[in-house]
Amino acid sequence: MGTYQRCAVILLVLMGLNQSAFADPVKLSLDDSIAMALQNNHDIKYAVSAREKAYWAVSEAKGNKRVSIDYTHTDQRYNTPPSTTSSTYVYTTDFDNQLSLSLPLYSGKKLESQVEQAKLDLQVADLDVEVAKQGLKLDVVTDYFTVLEYLKEVQVNQGTVNNYQEHLDQVNAKYELGLVAKTDVLSSRVNLANAQDDLIKAKNNYHNAIATLNNALGLSHDTELELKDDFTYEKYPSTLEECLRYAELHRPEIAQYQAKVASAQYDVKIANSGYSPTVDLTAEQDWYDDHLPGAKNSNWLLKLTTSFNVFDSGVTKSQVKQAVHNVDMVKEEAASERDSILLNVREYYLSMQEAEKRIDTNKVSVEQAEENLKIQKVSYDVGVGTNLDLLDAILDLDSAKKDYFQALYDYNTNKAKLEQAMGLPVR
Repeated sequence: MGTYQRCAVILLVLMGLNQSAFADPVKLSLDDSIAMALQNNHDIKYAVSAREKAYWAVSEAKGNKRVSIDYTHTDQRYNTPPSTTSSTYVYTTDFDNQLSLSLPLYSGKKLESQVEQAKLDLQVADLDVEVAKQGLKLDVVTDYFTVLEYLKEVQVNQGTVNNYQEHLDQVNAKYELGLVAKTDVLSSRVNLANAQDDLIKAKNNYHNAIATLNNALGLSHDTELELKDDFTYEKYPSTLEECLRYAELHRPEIAQYQAKVASAQYDVKIANSGYSPTVDLTAEQDWYDDHLPGAKNSNWLLKLTTSFNVFDSGVTKSQVKQAVHNVDMVKEEAASERDSILLNVREYYLSMQEAEKRIDTNKVSVEQAEENLKIQKVSYDVGVGTNLDLLDAILDLDSAKKDYFQALYDYNTNKAKLEQAMGLPVR
């Protein structure tokens, strides 16, 4: 094999091992990202499976109230030892077929309550799916905007490095002509080095944010992404009072606790069923013979059984008391959950408003910092301004831009948190 062929083989192997490095970036809007996460996320799949489990639990609870039919076939051979009537062992072969039907006629409302509980558990499981979707949407939105924030930070830091580098070139030129002191060169180099250090950190944060978003989307962590959306700002259309009312009506956790309270109340009925009799109907048909299949002889049985707990040393009473106190406990949990949800709505709404105000002020600061930097560049170029004034102007622009993008990030993420706290459905 010649040198050219060996190089070609090595190149193909490297390409096979590093396909992701040559692949086109995945282009995603925010809506695309949410849809992909909903399709791939393990927590969503778990919640859906749990919902299906709850659905079949309802079917099981209903089945416990209905007719049950069992068929049993028995083959047996045994011996009888000698007795006063027989001096030898007697060997017997039996084949038996039994068909048994059972039907609970009355359970003191226990079985009926268990059916209703299973329905409530299904309702909770349905809401669990919605809770998982809303939580996942919030994670994806936050991760998406975090990538955008670090991308903006990289761009700002790169602009700052460029400004410092441009200024350092200018200072070096002036120093060569003897127009500025050595200290101007040294201070300019220090500022450039610090800006380069910040740029390195921002790039690392950006790559980590990409990996985090990929993880939420169910993609390989090293997948290259290209985000199609940018930070947006639109005044939120609802008032705080409207958001609070919406959360009380639509937040799935509040509805879940309503179902849990109802389920706990059914536990009281189930416990009280211990004071009531139970009535069961049993019907049996039996065929037996000493030859297979054992169908020669036949008999049947019809039985109605009534059972009543006369004395249980206070066990039923204790179960009722536990169930009653459990209702109180669940009600307190429901009230606590409601208070926490409404508090979150209020906090996120006010934080969103606070970020909204910062967007306007920081936008003005960016414009003023850009204008000031232009003035300081001209001043320093003609020998009127100082080196420190120009370095400060570059730093002020860097800070103003970062504050502006931070305000946009805070507004969008608090808006997402607010909508999750309100229980807005994921479409």
